[in-house]
Amino acid sequence: MILECEKVMKRFKKIYIEITNICNLNCEFCPKTQRQKAILTKEEFQHIMKEIQPYTDYVYFHVKGEPLLHPELGVFLDICKDYSLKVNITTNGTLLMKVLPELKGKEALRQVNISLHSFGGREEDKENYLLDILKASKELLNTTKANISYRFWNLSKEDDTIITGTEHKLESTIQEDTDKYLRILENEYAIEGSLNNMVAPGRGLKLTDRVYISRDYQFTWPSLIEEEDEGKGFCYGLRSHLGILSDGTLIPCCLDGEGVISLGNIYEESFESIINSPRAIRIYEGFSNRKAVEELCRKCGYRKKFGV
Repeated sequence: MILECEKVMKRFKKIYIEITNICNLNCEFCPKTQRQKAILTKEEFQHIMKEIQPYTDYVYFHVKGEPLLHPELGVFLDICKDYSLKVNITTNGTLLMKVLPELKGKEALRQVNISLHSFGGREEDKENYLLDILKASKELLNTTKANISYRFWNLSKEDDTIITGTEHKLESTIQEDTDKYLRILENEYAIEGSLNNMVAPGRGLKLTDRVYISRDYQFTWPSLIEEEDEGKGFCYGLRSHLGILSDGTLIPCCLDGEGVISLGNIYEESFESIINSPRAIRIYEGFSNRKAVEELCRKCGYRKKFGV
């Protein structure tokens, strides 16, 4: 017997929504999209929310682009509240102080992930960039129920590649900047010990109530020009999550930043018909058998994190 108050389990843990593919930075680890620049309109966003609401409780404003650039960010958060959807935002943080009025008090806001490994995308004023983020974080903690997550996803696996002199210098600079940021966080949150030693790759740590830090290795966005392997492995794409690009294209996971694996367009077909399309089913069943059926998936190393 199912009680009326029992929460219905929805198919997807999260759905990525690219509210814009435009970014204000040009980071080496995140190549700019070759797609036409786009910003979701309020009408398009409402259509997407109506389509996906029966399938998830969480949306992530993230694929490519900087979501804080969207001129109707606050309106979008209000729409998500109307559809009982919680929102995670992934940002480089450079605009966080500027858009605080759009974020403060928003009930739909669940978490703000700040990619500190972008270092503000500039050589100068890197310390003030972090200090501004810390100020904005305090405001969000005081005015919303959102979590704050500081990300340093810039660790390198030196064993995987030959490090040239130039690359070694760049990595040394990144490490120096990361060390400086970690020391600032240690002081801000009264951490006893070195965060450099406390946070293992692929893991996170709670700094204080609703504030977290995570570290991980830098990953390479999959591309058709990369070398293809035998295709063994597993992916949670179309299983726990999928993505919708700013032109309405559905993609099986958030790493298909160019929409290579287009499953359909949410403005032309229903969400339900797209996720049950033959191509989507082939991808899902392929990974059920630990096999990548799409060329792009066979050129993506991320699936190997889940074993072969």
